[in-house]
Amino acid sequence: MDTQQNTALTRALAEVPGPLPASGVIHIAIPHTDRFTVVGNHLAQHPDLSCTAVGIAVRIQSLPQGIEIGIKALAARCREGEKRIAAALRELEAFGYLQRVRDRLPSGRVITRTVFCNQPTALLRPRRPASTPPHTQAPPRAQAAPERVTAPTARPEQPETPGQPVPPVQPETLAAPPVPPPPPAVSPPVPLFVPLVPAPTAPKPPPRPLPHPSEPTPELDRAATAFLIDLRRHAPQFTLSEHDVRRLVPGVAAWLERDARPDTIRHALTDDPPNPLKHPAKLLKYRLTELLPPPPPGIHDLAALARPRITVTPFQTCDDCDRAFRSPTPGHCRDCREHRAHRTEATRTAA
Repeated sequence: MDTQQNTALTRALAEVPGPLPASGVIHIAIPHTDRFTVVGNHLAQHPDLSCTAVGIAVRIQSLPQGIEIGIKALAARCREGEKRIAAALRELEAFGYLQRVRDRLPSGRVITRTVFCNQPTALLRPRRPASTPPHTQAPPRAQAAPERVTAPTARPEQPETPGQPVPPVQPETLAAPPVPPPPPAVSPPVPLFVPLVPAPTAPKPPPRPLPHPSEPTPELDRAATAFLIDLRRHAPQFTLSEHDVRRLVPGVAAWLERDARPDTIRHALTDDPPNPLKHPAKLLKYRLTELLPPPPPGIHDLAALARPRITVTPFQTCDDCDRAFRSPTPGHCRDCREHRAHRTEATRTAA
């Protein structure tokens, strides 16, 4: 395999025109036949753009029209993070390659369009005026078919009357160009790289609400309030304000309703806190919500866990030897049954 690769490289180097340089890069230019994008050196060799910005610009220029090129969309296609992509887009916007234009739709809604220009300096050049003579106007390139111009028909000769001006020849109105067909719908390509870990700037799900008891009672409210106030005696860093106590009372009441002992709740809420602890009330709310135990099982649930009843075979007394043996019905023990079977067999043999 290595020999084939070296042979192919040697053959390609032999086809490079001119002498090979003694140092530096050697280009092997193979013409593209499909799937290629033309990139100008003003972008590829831009002295003030970072390599990340140049790469993002090439990626955007290679995408079909209508594809989303926001920060999150590009982060799903590239290996760079959202911060580097955002910085690269700001660089491209500063040098005119990327522009955001506000446009008003016919419905009146204002939207923002993202425009990428592969040659921003060409936008600064003077444009050809729109009002040009008919004989010098070239057919537009955007039309699907070239525009056909019909020559004016010859006017019949009219006698000239002295003192009457001759009406000017009116040029024939050009035919309306054909309307191009709408472009086919282009489905967005499948992203080549899908991050498994969400980005730091990705929207986070809303926090779960604090649990509440199913049947709040004054006794549960007083017990939960006393528990939260007494918490600072066991863990001084969990000294709560009166507002925090009132806000966390429903969560502690939900734990007490589920037969959780105060010592168990205290250990679950205060064990291994972060150091330093800046917001004790937020930590208590998180642990009250995420570590909430399930409700205790009911009587019917505990009955299902009970062991099945074992059937005990009663004792019987043998009719022949009075020996005790286990059997569901009275009769003879095993030895007496074997003796009776042996005796019956002997009687049959003698007969």
